Amino acid sequence: MKSTFYILAILALGLLSLGLYQGLVAAPTELTMGNVQRIFYYHVPSAWTAFLLFFVNFLASIMYLVRRNPRTDALAVTTAEVGVVFCTVVLVTGPLWAKPVWGIWWTWDARLTSTLVLWLIYVSYLILRRYASGGQTPVLAAALAIFGFVDVPIVYLSIRFFRTQHPQPVIGGGENSGLDPAMWKALLINWAAFLLFGFLLCWIRYRLERLRQTFEETRALESLLESDVRSAR
Repeated sequence: MKSTFYILAILALGLLSLGLYQGLVAAPTELTMGNVQRIFYYHVPSAWTAFLLFFVNFLASIMYLVRRNPRTDALAVTTAEVGVVFCTVVLVTGPLWAKPVWGIWWTWDARLTSTLVLWLIYVSYLILRRYASGGQTPVLAAALAIFGFVDVPIVYLSIRFFRTQHPQPVIGGGENSGLDPAMWKALLINWAAFLLFGFLLCWIRYRLERLRQTFEETRALESLLESDVRSAR
């Protein structure tokens, strides 16, 4: 397992390096926005990766409610945490891109606002997991995660349903969304790099969560045994 992880980590490092070169050097400069448009190669893959992780969290939360399997609960909290990391990257790179293009750091349009709401929902999920006590916490968290995922399609479709300053999507956005093939190459390489990097983060975090669950189960069993011994005396 360790050797597989190290191999994937080296591959991820290589893809991240290649993506950096493709995004900053190989991809042509966009005619309207200039070099600031290169943030696109990190902003968009971060968003796609976050959405995918939130989707896995959604599925794992449903499975946990159905089967009460601690493994699916561990997967849910893992993908939520890593998803929040990538969603944070989206919210940071967005204003960095917006300032030189729009002249403002932030505007409360549908896409930006719904993305911020999405981030707040999953941060709330993590706070609930961290600070709430009681055996029903995973159940409540799973319900919140299922509710929170509803905002993902809202974020994606917001620029189709509402007038917004946000650029049109690069996939399915009409003739104005066409990209130079070199831009597509840079975008997809960076997305592959982010997916693999996110997978490795999830791998590490999942193992830690399973260890935490095992520790909690062992401690609960020891407390029960101690209680039985005291009762027998």
